[in-house]
Amino acid sequence: MSEILPRLPVKCVGRAKKVCKEWLSCISSKEFVMMHCRHMCKGSRQKILSTGQESCFIYSTGVDLVDEKTMITLPFHVRPSDVWILSSLNGLLCVCLRNTFEMLIWNPLIRSCINISDSKSYGFFKIYSDAVGLYIDSSNDYRVLHIKHGRFTVDVMAYSRRTSHWKRIPFLQKRHYHTNGYVWSGGTICEDGLYFTVFQFWLAGDIVIIRFDVNTETFSEIGFPYVGNVMGL
Repeated sequence: MSEILPRLPVKCVGRAKKVCKEWLSCISSKEFVMMHCRHMCKGSRQKILSTGQESCFIYSTGVDLVDEKTMITLPFHVRPSDVWILSSLNGLLCVCLRNTFEMLIWNPLIRSCINISDSKSYGFFKIYSDAVGLYIDSSNDYRVLHIKHGRFTVDVMAYSRRTSHWKRIPFLQKRHYHTNGYVWSGGTICEDGLYFTVFQFWLAGDIVIIRFDVNTETFSEIGFPYVGNVMGL
């Protein structure tokens, strides 16, 4: 059951939920969601999510499957155009709802989502100042890293998919990009690092790369490669 079910296509997984209570419990678990995401992202089984004003489609990749698409219904009560995709990893998406700024983890292949915002104001995304990245830590737990840029501070919180709780992570102290005028990119995962680009918004000034080590959960600063004075950049 643990080897075959995670490899089934999405429609088969939906039907498998109705077989018996044991299968329903297995497929509804967090561990199954992670395994299914990993198998879905292999080879020709990769998918492309396309969102429009009123509709949302999943496209199958591959030359022979370019026209194969499936229309899906969002598990939250907003229009597709009101959903911001903040980060993605192994088929999981971290999204933000435009009307409430709540953050959610969403698996569009199996129509499953969880709201990761709470009463302590954790899990609310602020556009133009916050940054988000998905990663897997050393214990094989999916996590959401939320970097919140205040007026003169940078606060970092990490959400655990396994425990459904937030925790605070120390950030670098007394950096010039703690002040206003700096913008963060979304996180890009590469091996055991989650990378963010930080740059001045109004001026063509400093650019720096921030690396977050997903195993030690520590930050480091990397100088941005020099590209010269190139027109148009």
